Amino acid sequence: MAGPEVTLSVNSEVAAADARSVRWHTSDPLTPGTNAPLEMPRAKEITAKQRDGLLRILKARFDAHMHRHAGLEWSTVQARLESNSAELWSLNEMEQSGGEPDVVGVDKTTAECIFVDCSAQSPKGRRSLCYDRQALDARKEHKPKSSAVDIATAMDAALLTVDEYRALQELDQFDTTTSSWVHTPPKIRKLGGALFCDRRYDTVFVYHNGAESYYAARGFRCSLRV
Repeated sequence: MAGPEVTLSVNSEVAAADARSVRWHTSDPLTPGTNAPLEMPRAKEITAKQRDGLLRILKARFDAHMHRHAGLEWSTVQARLESNSAELWSLNEMEQSGGEPDVVGVDKTTAECIFVDCSAQSPKGRRSLCYDRQALDARKEHKPKSSAVDIATAMDAALLTVDEYRALQELDQFDTTTSSWVHTPPKIRKLGGALFCDRRYDTVFVYHNGAESYYAARGFRCSLRV
């Protein structure tokens, strides 16, 4: 994959000797040149009630899956969340669309907590989508409601890269009956293709499809830095 990378440790906050490392791209994986998002034009803010409810959900998930962020304290995560209202809005969008976001890493340089959609299957509220706006506009009939890149952009989140998807699969088993669009390199996209991934036979597979295609069992997963 093109672009610089940085190695992150899920417990870099405490410098534990047995930290598990995952690799995430530092570049923005969204496809350049796409048009404005099709959906979610509402103001990017949530009410105090929504914020408190979201924090309770995130903490419960954080506590239930400590292997995803071993050594990291919830108080550290909460402090960053409470000081970043825009990211709270994005996390709420991820949650409401079925992503079940959870912390999977901490950037050693910026101390940002990295959230990723951790729903067992591809988020239910983000399926039956083609890859990007260009693909959506190219369809002559039976257009889907939107595209993966458009909705990710509207949420101020980023599609996972192939490397990020593989790193996520090291934490748990995901997409055993579904699949997820992932960031597609410009060379492939220019030729009309797009990449998606899933897990079958206890193995993570990377496939290709026409970017205009869409399926009821295919959505997309996002990452968000807070």
